[in-house]
Amino acid sequence: MTEGNHSTVIKFILSGLTEKPELQLPLLLLFLGIYMLTAVGNLGMITLIGLSSHLHTPMYYLLSSLSFIDLCHSTVITPKMLVNFVTEKNVISYPECMTQLYFFLVFAISECHMLAAMAYDRYVAICKPLLYNVTMSSQVCCWMVAGVYSMGLLGATAHTVCMLRVLFCKEDVINHFFCDLFPLLELSCSSTFINEVVVLCLSAFNILLPALTILTSYIFIIASILRIRSTAGRTKAFSTCSSHISAVAVFFVSAAFMYLQPSSVSSMDQGKVSSVFYTMIVPILNPMIYSLRNKDVKLALRKSFQKINFQ
Repeated sequence: MTEGNHSTVIKFILSGLTEKPELQLPLLLLFLGIYMLTAVGNLGMITLIGLSSHLHTPMYYLLSSLSFIDLCHSTVITPKMLVNFVTEKNVISYPECMTQLYFFLVFAISECHMLAAMAYDRYVAICKPLLYNVTMSSQVCCWMVAGVYSMGLLGATAHTVCMLRVLFCKEDVINHFFCDLFPLLELSCSSTFINEVVVLCLSAFNILLPALTILTSYIFIIASILRIRSTAGRTKAFSTCSSHISAVAVFFVSAAFMYLQPSSVSSMDQGKVSSVFYTMIVPILNPMIYSLRNKDVKLALRKSFQKINFQ
């Protein structure tokens, strides 16, 4: 029977995080809890920013977009992964696998570039405050967000089209908890040279370019902060950037560990661990980092609770 790209394999089996029966229930409860907190945290952040007029600024417009990406990113992966803990075999059809791969890549790539856009926003706010309203106008923000999603769509399309040309003949067990690039390429019975070149090139572009943008922005930011004479001014400037730096570090380190090395070198078992970080831990950390370490968000939360109590 032929499917899509002339593969004889019409379905795959996801091996999941672990095969140890005693860990299935604890992991199910853990990741179900993480997913519920991720959904509540990111939906709450989007709603809070939308309802609080003093949060209608470029910084929080980008943050609400990041929360949307995190929510979608987690939703693409987690529900199917949870099925693996309650079924003997977590089967996913070939079309479903390619669809999951596509949307995972859309939101993963978009997150890389969204973090870079947020770093640029902080650079303009701290290094060029008098030009901030002009440089980061609502029109510019809309174009930046559109550009971020365009990069995600283009990158995901290129990877998925290359994957559709790969033949899967015998092995059907994916050594991962979702349909990812390298685990799928390991099952190929045709040449994957082009795919690996595309993966490394696009991964370098979508990870290293945003990382360099972030690094450059923060070099200028730190230099500008050190020129501030008052201690209070330096502390305030650092506090506006520290949450973003924390989110960036976790995401890029785990993503780079998975994608910026040849598949022959990478260990899929280690890759699963790094994948957990950028698919499930980062989406839950971002709303926590930006809410607990941001005075404007805490003020908006306090006002929202006060309105609820008065009603």
